[in-house]
Amino acid sequence: MRGLFFKVFIILWIAQSLIFVISTALILRRHFDRPDVFFDAIRSSMQAEAKDAVAAFESGGCAGLHSFGTARNLTVGIATGEGADLCSAAPNQVRSSDISIHETTGKQVGQQYIWSVPVTSTASGKSYVYLLFRPHVPEKTNWGHDFWHFSTPQLPVAIVIGGFATFVLVLLVTRPVVRLRTAARELAQGKLSTRVAAPVSQLRMFEGDEIQALAHDFNYMAERLESLVSAQQLLLRDVSHELRSPLARLAVALELAREDEDPEMAAHLSRIERETQTLNQLIGQLLTLSSMEAMEKVTNFEPFSLNKLIEDMIPDAAYEARQRQSSVVFRADSQCILLGNQQLLHRAVENILRNAIRYTAAGTEVEIVLSVAIENEKQIAILEVNDRGPGIPDSELEAIFLPFYRVDLARSPDTGGSGVGLAIAVRAVKLHGGELVAFNRPDGGATIRMKLAIIETWQGQERQGETPKNLRGVKTS
Repeated sequence: MRGLFFKVFIILWIAQSLIFVISTALILRRHFDRPDVFFDAIRSSMQAEAKDAVAAFESGGCAGLHSFGTARNLTVGIATGEGADLCSAAPNQVRSSDISIHETTGKQVGQQYIWSVPVTSTASGKSYVYLLFRPHVPEKTNWGHDFWHFSTPQLPVAIVIGGFATFVLVLLVTRPVVRLRTAARELAQGKLSTRVAAPVSQLRMFEGDEIQALAHDFNYMAERLESLVSAQQLLLRDVSHELRSPLARLAVALELAREDEDPEMAAHLSRIERETQTLNQLIGQLLTLSSMEAMEKVTNFEPFSLNKLIEDMIPDAAYEARQRQSSVVFRADSQCILLGNQQLLHRAVENILRNAIRYTAAGTEVEIVLSVAIENEKQIAILEVNDRGPGIPDSELEAIFLPFYRVDLARSPDTGGSGVGLAIAVRAVKLHGGELVAFNRPDGGATIRMKLAIIETWQGQERQGETPKNLRGVKTS
């Protein structure tokens, strides 16, 4: 959410702020960037004022001109048409070079500003220059100051309102996307009942938009996916159950056939028996996987030793490994006590171990390593099963835990297996809140690592028939 929300919010807010700033600048330029309009009005006003000042001068002399200026709170003067000062009330003497006799203009002289306005007397027809004296004030304002003065407080308020509107708009867009992402993540984790919930409060103007349509399509997809997977699981379970009956009859028929067998048929009957047992094991695995897929959680947890669980399966695993000229080694530096379903975890570890024995090279050993680590301030048991086989392609390290998936696409009988064992293992581990991953070893072969939470550890071996102190009084659910 933060990534998409932040990007959209910042882009829209900056865009709106720039629009406000540029619009304000254009308004200022439109109003204050045309001084000729104002200067024409000032010139007309000064021309009229100059004629009144000349009339006052001709009728009353300098005293009349002074009275004219006093009445208007102005400092004024009169010069000849050639620029000679006739009557000036300015504090300093006016030089002819400071007077413009041809056009209305202004000039700074020391600490004052002199406006010169050529004018012709209406009564006598003589030419004069009307002088207007103003104290010179250094310019304290500029365009930037005008801009800030004009835009305060309107511009900051507009930016804040624009930011709030952008926040609401982006929130309306990103929140449904976040819900979609969360639902997609849960669906990918196997929670097929996940749906995108409709918002409790939704503006009517946003009903039926593209995002809501996407959420509706997602829910439809999840519903179809759940129904297809449920139908597949039901079919798998029903077929597995239905196959058990003919297999049982086939086993009976096989025993009857052995009573009348001859030496020539003995090998064929033995082969039929092996294939029947293989098929029976596969059906058992399918039923186990089907039942585990239907489980949401396991409740019959009890404390047990993970070390003892592994040690109990070592003899059978070693016997199977000898058939492939390999061996099994178990190394552990601590005793690990788990709280879980011992039967499910036994099946998971056994499937992982048999898979390693099946793929390890002849004359090598399969290594089982049990260690303890701390993750998120909790003790966890790390069980690693290492083989010396050809390894697993990096692109298929996650796919090997899918049902019926095998790296050997030809499904050669030489590699054995049906692709169900690891699927059962990963489901059993997840039901215990653990993690199962696979990776390749640098020196060859593959490792399957299991992580499970433990309730207690201690160094050394547990004495036969004695319950550790930490397990006495442990409640099971």
